[in-house]
Amino acid sequence: MSVSSLEIPQSPGKSGSIRDLRRTGIHPDHWYPLLRAKKLKAGKAMGVPFAGEPIVLVRTESGKAFALEDRCAHRQVPLSAGVVTGEEIKCCYHGWTYDCAGRCVNIPYIGKSEAAPRGVRVFPCREEYGFIWVFPGDAAKAEGAFFPDVPAWRDPAYKTRYLDHEVGCHYSFLHENLMDMNHQFLHRRLMAQIKTGFLDLREGENWVEVDYTFSRVGKQPVGEKFMLGARPQASAERPRDLMTVRTEYPHQILKFWTAGSEHPALDLWITYVPVDAEQRRNHTFALMNIRKPGIPGIMEVLWPFIIWFTNGIFAEDKCVVEMEQAAFDRQGADWNQEIFPVVQRTRELLRRKGIGISSQPLTT
Repeated sequence: MSVSSLEIPQSPGKSGSIRDLRRTGIHPDHWYPLLRAKKLKAGKAMGVPFAGEPIVLVRTESGKAFALEDRCAHRQVPLSAGVVTGEEIKCCYHGWTYDCAGRCVNIPYIGKSEAAPRGVRVFPCREEYGFIWVFPGDAAKAEGAFFPDVPAWRDPAYKTRYLDHEVGCHYSFLHENLMDMNHQFLHRRLMAQIKTGFLDLREGENWVEVDYTFSRVGKQPVGEKFMLGARPQASAERPRDLMTVRTEYPHQILKFWTAGSEHPALDLWITYVPVDAEQRRNHTFALMNIRKPGIPGIMEVLWPFIIWFTNGIFAEDKCVVEMEQAAFDRQGADWNQEIFPVVQRTRELLRRKGIGISSQPLTT
């Protein structure tokens, strides 16, 4: 479906009952990055939460990573406090030992042959793009589940900056922030004056996508110039700057082409992983791929300026979405009077694909 006017009709088949978006949980039947891979050293374990569910990531001495529920079946002590020996992890309390499948393979004071038949839950786990990913939902669905493809990460023409930080708000506020480029006034200190032009809105069962163009009042800021590089001549194929932002549930993609360019100057993949059970905090993981200038080595010189500039943008976004969350918490409800169809469609997608937040953990 493609729409190029702000006069957008209601989606067909929309339900009369509307779930409270800010109390809608992210669906666990997807792949989520939970940790930068370099943070998990061989022979070590680290505890990482997903929506309040404790998960332990283990790196065996041979370098393999696996994920289990972070509690020993014996006394519920976190396995992340345990000891990795070889390809297994031992609970720090009584030494109960678990393998990569979550089986209890040894109880030191009883022996292997009489090990407890009940182990702990194992989560499908894989290592890609410099992250350790976990499938926290129905493990039977993991093999056939969609896994993100980020070609720019593999392309030597791009340099990747990893984003890895926590934000104190519901993930929906961040989806809305990225999809709605009308908020450029927020970044006026760093990006001067920009006029956003809405071009087109498209949607499908699992995604919403929007195009924007921009016009500038005043000079291009130095930090942005470092990141996007010299501006090529406009062409018939690309007569103006173009930004495409896509929520492809549950992740997001942003691509920015300067006028006349053949390849995106910025290719961003980003996702938000709930930390607490109420999903009022989330961990942001992203691959920010920036196309290298034609001069060899110049990207390394520019990189500190790019980090400074993007840190400033992210800090402003973080501040404002946390203010939105604080307003919601004070009011006890969502009083937003949203009129922009892109945000309306994004909200519908997040409601439709999400689940009700439960106080119960993912395991019983």
